[in-house]
Amino acid sequence: MKTLSRFMKFIGGRDLFYGLTLLILIGVTIFIYTKVSFIFDPLITIASTILPPFILAFIAFYLLNPIVDLLERLHIYRIWGIVIIILALSGILTGLILLMAPAVESQVKDLVSRLPAYVQQLGEGIDSWLQQSFLAPYYQQGYAWLTSNLSNISSQVGNYIGGAVEGFQNVASTITSVVAVIITFPIILFFMLKDGGQFKRFFLNLLPPKYRNEVNKILQNMDVQVGSYIQGQIIVATCIGILLYIGYLIIGLDYAITLAIIAAITSVVPYLGPMIAITPAIIIAIVDSPIMLLKLGIVWAAVQFLEGNFISPNVMGKTMQVHPLSIILVLLVAGNLFGVVGVILGIPGYAILKVIVVFLFEKFKARYNYFYGDEYGGYKEK
Repeated sequence: MKTLSRFMKFIGGRDLFYGLTLLILIGVTIFIYTKVSFIFDPLITIASTILPPFILAFIAFYLLNPIVDLLERLHIYRIWGIVIIILALSGILTGLILLMAPAVESQVKDLVSRLPAYVQQLGEGIDSWLQQSFLAPYYQQGYAWLTSNLSNISSQVGNYIGGAVEGFQNVASTITSVVAVIITFPIILFFMLKDGGQFKRFFLNLLPPKYRNEVNKILQNMDVQVGSYIQGQIIVATCIGILLYIGYLIIGLDYAITLAIIAAITSVVPYLGPMIAITPAIIIAIVDSPIMLLKLGIVWAAVQFLEGNFISPNVMGKTMQVHPLSIILVLLVAGNLFGVVGVILGIPGYAILKVIVVFLFEKFKARYNYFYGDEYGGYKEK
């Protein structure tokens, strides 16, 4: 039998052909699926129904599991700790909703009714400034473009909001889905908090013993990366919302609580979120007065300074170890592929993928050192 070359051994030897055959079979399976995908429509419907409560429970698990572990260390049975946490969280959320709902509802209704006037007043201000500035020669061309592309923005926003509200109120399927998520989410969360460790052990026991330790390390790294990111982003977003609400109240900006809630929600998305959050506040401040815009700039700069220098470094730390440019690219790609869900879950998904890629690269380095290290020099360990 002919001896395999060192390169063939390095890339897997005869196992490589088995791997290529497997990839071909997977490709054929995908091709067949594209031709008969309609058969799997019921499965897609089932998955789209099940995923929302599981995603919410997954996020809440990483937020609440450290608290449940702490209660367990304080000699409180885990199941009772879970019940206490869920009941306390439900009570807090219910109280916050009952306290804030009237003010938020009133501000949202007022903002929607006055939004066309805000946009019109903003447009008139920009129009007046352009006619008196050095850009006046280009004004007509720019005005024509704006008229053709943005003239109906206020009515479109109103229609979108009205359509969303009307659809939410009138479409029975949407109401049913929301109710199903609300009912099933606490149940799923309860069992994840109670039996999360057992799920992991059950999965590991399905694998051959040879691979269990390595897979367990991968799962632990994923747990640290994703858990730290979710906990950190929720805490940072909450702090930003509270600080902005206080700042808006101090400067007397209209719709303070609504704008603060929008900022808190959008701040979950790193880098792009704050830019989205400041936009409605800028429009309202410009329409109010130049002084209000200046006050808004001071408040926003102060909040960003506190967030960037004190909150995020202490809450997030360096656990993610992801370059800002990578985060922006991931957000753009994930948002283009999966929409809002991709923007929200893109970074955790990237963190999981990064853990797997780093593990595979470490295996590659070890394999390279084994076959080529003596002759050419191996990879240096960190």
